[in-house]
Amino acid sequence: MNAGIYIHIPFCIRKCPYCDFYSSADLSLVSAFADALIDEIRMAASGGDYAGAAFDSIYIGGGTPTVMDTRSIARIMAAVSNAFVMLPGVEITIEANPATLSARQLTDLRGIGFNRINIGLQSFDDANLDFLGRLHNGHDAVSAVYMAEKSGFENIGIDLMYGLPEQAPENWQKDLETAVSLSPAHISCYMLTFEPGTAMDNARKSGRFKIPGDEAQSNLFRMADQVLTRKGYDHYEISNFARDTHLRSRHNTGYWNNRPYLGLGPAAHSYAPPVRKANVRSVRRYIGRMEAGKSPVESTETLDLQQQIMEAIYLGLRQADGICSADFNTRFQADFFAIFSDVIGRFVKEGYLAADSRGCRPTLSGMLMQESLAAAFIAAL
Repeated sequence: MNAGIYIHIPFCIRKCPYCDFYSSADLSLVSAFADALIDEIRMAASGGDYAGAAFDSIYIGGGTPTVMDTRSIARIMAAVSNAFVMLPGVEITIEANPATLSARQLTDLRGIGFNRINIGLQSFDDANLDFLGRLHNGHDAVSAVYMAEKSGFENIGIDLMYGLPEQAPENWQKDLETAVSLSPAHISCYMLTFEPGTAMDNARKSGRFKIPGDEAQSNLFRMADQVLTRKGYDHYEISNFARDTHLRSRHNTGYWNNRPYLGLGPAAHSYAPPVRKANVRSVRRYIGRMEAGKSPVESTETLDLQQQIMEAIYLGLRQADGICSADFNTRFQADFFAIFSDVIGRFVKEGYLAADSRGCRPTLSGMLMQESLAAAFIAAL
């Protein structure tokens, strides 16, 4: 089987107020963490979940992976290469923050073998970046892309964020046009969400700012589609645009299409269908478990057939390619159209879905209504 590897680097210089991904600012733990991660890599390679697997993507995320020294990153990548079978043309991605990047570091990362980089720019506007608690400014954002190109990265992805308080349409359009002018291979446009327990959500609840209404957010979403598709980007998933089909994020596409993936590091998740596992959400406990020779897995869930179908629907309706009826029928030994024909017919008439003999897929309006569409499909089971 083909699979992907996700490695979670749990360190940040400072946690962004909107982020609920697990991270720590205690950089004194980096060396011990690297040793523990290499131990987990070896442990996972000797286990049974991924026996016979060949990997075509490696994605190092966080946290902020680029706060680690490149020597530690090189050790980790060498351990991965020695432990697992890699397919030709494996896509190797690292997430980066403009505030932690240097030309020398980027050159070193290319030398280690990274052939794709995803840079968390979020915005080119200094006021937006200040609100989001980012450590870089707009000039740093542009410079990071140029430095990555000069260092030999051809497959560059950037992240942008919209739906910020008082974000004017012209401000968002300027961010989009600046992004396009840099010609990255991939652009992700994420709507600002307020995750419970984050500093940003607490500030929202206290009334420190007001978020845009549904109509305003919808208009910003449509603007992203209009600006980016007009410039030749393929809007292949609700939040993601690629300059060509082969430049879609292989890691994320695998996740959306039920491919197995191995998660390594604290708070990382693994999926060997139908079993999902999660590692401990603490770098100290993670290091302690690995030093004791114990598995870092903290929880395991086996998805039943109903849960697998629900997940396939939810993830399929996020993607422009939608749900393939033949794949659904083979995987679940069920008749897709027999189960969902009424729901599909209703949403086609309302303009939220397009359908043919191959399956169904969301329109742009359907992407905006994805959660409601998925709920209606699931209710029809």
